Amino acid sequence: MSDQHNPHSRLPVAVVIPCYKVTKHVVDVIRAIPPSVAKIYAVDDCCPDGSGKFIQEHCTDQRVTVLFNPVNKGVGGAVMTGYQEAINDDIKIVVKIDGDGQMDPALIPDFIEPLIQGEADYTKGNRFYDLEEIHQMPKIRLFGNAVLSLMNKISSGYWDLFDPTNGYTAIHIDALKKLPLAKISERYFFESDMLFRLNTIRAKVVDIPMSAHYGDEESQLKISKVVGDFFWKHIKNTIKRIFYNYFLRDMSIASIELVVGFLLLMFGVCYGGIHWLESAARNIATPAGTVMLAVVPLIIGVQLILSFLAYDIESVPRRPIHNRRRPLS
Repeated sequence: MSDQHNPHSRLPVAVVIPCYKVTKHVVDVIRAIPPSVAKIYAVDDCCPDGSGKFIQEHCTDQRVTVLFNPVNKGVGGAVMTGYQEAINDDIKIVVKIDGDGQMDPALIPDFIEPLIQGEADYTKGNRFYDLEEIHQMPKIRLFGNAVLSLMNKISSGYWDLFDPTNGYTAIHIDALKKLPLAKISERYFFESDMLFRLNTIRAKVVDIPMSAHYGDEESQLKISKVVGDFFWKHIKNTIKRIFYNYFLRDMSIASIELVVGFLLLMFGVCYGGIHWLESAARNIATPAGTVMLAVVPLIIGVQLILSFLAYDIESVPRRPIHNRRRPLS
């Protein structure tokens, strides 16, 4: 659709680029950003290579504003700095890309289109759509992303999303203003924590297909080293999300299924385990009645928990926040 016939094409769009050891590629990344983008925030996250000053000296793009974090906050902290500046400048859509050249700025229109059309509040990249290109991804990253994606589905409640560590994103300002920016994880858990926070405000999130590109830049994220840390953070977010959505803000049949199912499951496991150990110690067979008293609650508990999961999967947010009150203008 041409700009002449699209009333939404003039919406102010900004790009946030967290900068840490990216002097080799960041200027080329900025040059490739489409002219339709109104502002570019390059955030020097206390970079030892002086990324911010390098950009100021070698980039003449008038759209660029260089921001400096006095201390290193990590990719999440750098993005939060850019987000806050975008809010102050009354930007409507904020795109986040990295400065290492692994994210093609030409894809920006694909990421902002669902937001412009009122079809989503947040879009993120997914490198797993094209099966022909997945082989480019190192096997350890492929396995690690699969594990992290499963953990993220459970903790965020977005069961229809994949590739949670993908940092190519776009967000509508209405959703951004509802997020507790000060509470969002500042390090590599940032992308996953964003999805958890977005679910708590019932924002609609959409995956955008993109290529898996790996150049000469080495990723700072070592999945094999963060899986353990991410695991505990995902458990924490899972508990918080379930409490917020199923007990604090609302209660439904799913809330009852989860509580009753968990209690029955624990009773079956504990009761059966105690009597099994007791019978093993005496070297006698466990009575059939005792076995049934353990197995029946266990089976019913599993069924109730599966029913809760089915309800949770169907409860993925499907209506954009910014489209609930008024048309995008």
